[in-house]
Amino acid sequence: MDQLSGLDASFLYLETGNMPMHIGGLAIYDQSTAPGGAVTFKEILSFFEKRLHKARAFRQRLVNVPMSLDYPYWIEDPDFDLEFHVRHIALPKPGDWRQLCIQAARLHARPLDTNRPLWEAYVIEGLDNVAGVPKGSFALVTKFHHAAIDGVSGAEISAAIHDVSPEDTVQPPDEEWQPESFPTALGLLGRTAMTTAKKPFEFGSLVARNASTAWRFGRGLLKKELHLTTNVPRTRFNDNVSPHRVFDGRSFSLDEIRAIKSRVEGATVNDVIVSVCGGALRRYLESKGELPEESLVAMAPVSVRPDDMRNAAGNMVSTMSLPIRSDIADPLERLRAVHGESEQAKKLTRTLGASLATEIAHFLPSTTTGLMATAYGRYGLAKRLPPIYNTVITNVPGPNFPLYSMGSRMVASFGLGPITHGIGLFQPVIGYNGQITLSAISCREMMPDPEFYCDCLTEAFEDLKKAAMRPAKKSKAKKGKAKGSKKRRAKTNGSGRAAAGKSTARKKSAAKKKSTARKKSTAKKKSTSKRVPT
Repeated sequence: MDQLSGLDASFLYLETGNMPMHIGGLAIYDQSTAPGGAVTFKEILSFFEKRLHKARAFRQRLVNVPMSLDYPYWIEDPDFDLEFHVRHIALPKPGDWRQLCIQAARLHARPLDTNRPLWEAYVIEGLDNVAGVPKGSFALVTKFHHAAIDGVSGAEISAAIHDVSPEDTVQPPDEEWQPESFPTALGLLGRTAMTTAKKPFEFGSLVARNASTAWRFGRGLLKKELHLTTNVPRTRFNDNVSPHRVFDGRSFSLDEIRAIKSRVEGATVNDVIVSVCGGALRRYLESKGELPEESLVAMAPVSVRPDDMRNAAGNMVSTMSLPIRSDIADPLERLRAVHGESEQAKKLTRTLGASLATEIAHFLPSTTTGLMATAYGRYGLAKRLPPIYNTVITNVPGPNFPLYSMGSRMVASFGLGPITHGIGLFQPVIGYNGQITLSAISCREMMPDPEFYCDCLTEAFEDLKKAAMRPAKKSKAKKGKAKGSKKRRAKTNGSGRAAAGKSTARKKSAAKKKSTARKKSTAKKKSTSKRVPT
């Protein structure tokens, strides 16, 4: 029996009817590579059953402490039923991409049953008219509670149900699985008394270990070597979320992204993705007449998991506050600015210590967190309090080679994640086999047109690619402007915004208005980005 950490438990306490706190994915498989060229649902159940031992999250369920006096515990579920967790549905004809997105969104909107192991998998057949996908392919929508896994530990789940070849290479477990009996209330209260007695000493140790961190942080702020992002604009995504979800996604070439990043010294693949998101949100909000003058700000989760704990369950993450420079119209200038913002955010994270947030979460009161989350939604505090972020952008790297499940080759992989009151747009980035997929999860009231937003992602990527591939002579001229930007940034808060940034953004926005209609009409033109890679 293992106790949840404070951070893991916080995802349980944050959950409400409108805010299920699970993560997952949508993967598409070509079953023509499987033995016999097809896979039956009975074979899928047998496949999962043989692999349950490869990840503890499959058969662990929660046990709550009486009166929620302490964080819950995991036990091996004595009533585990595989057929409850693995389910089978089919798309109606014509079985196209839009129908798949709607079905995935509906499944993702439903909370998990906390009286059972916190995961579900849905096999979806009938993908007969999805562009780039062989007819007869199937999809797998997975859901795991965030209390059980984060993006990195989720790799253990992926490894459990995938092989590097069509052959089934799973090895039987070394020991037979043993379920656990439910602990008594008295036993749980005894454990609670012991952990509660230790906490004051553990907290004192935490303060002592981080005293020098606090001093370095304060000195960095005074010397303006570190900068906090405080000017977060309010957008349509900074409101209470509804129980309804929308989902869509696009795929981009990793080679093209690498070619783009090479045009800005020091830029990373993640910088390119964040810049594309900034351009897409600029385009999307501008079309609604809602583009703020200030840059939108993203929460960027950062793994703090040591290499020797990569397969450990639970969450080991910190976060960065990252302006996505939606206030800059020029795509290449935006990428340069995003890279600068990213370097500043990483410097701040290094100064504070990557694991500090995880350690502090260990001391959050178990009941208070849940009450605060409930009050935040019930009293509409997302509307009344200043926003902290506008969106979440999280990058989960994957293998650069094909994977197989049940002998079927994975064609594409898209991420799914939670949205919360005040942050109603979640954008997961998944790398797989030379492609990068970028998805959008929101609620229907905030984003009634997810397909249009993903078209904005495509256009933003194409604009950035064209800007990055300009002839050398034009690039030099642009670099001259960038140097000027750096001088202006030095006179401000160091976050990459010039003193005249607001007026510049207004001028650029005005200049763009005439071409907005023309750009929208090109949203569906053929490009190198795809809904599903082949």
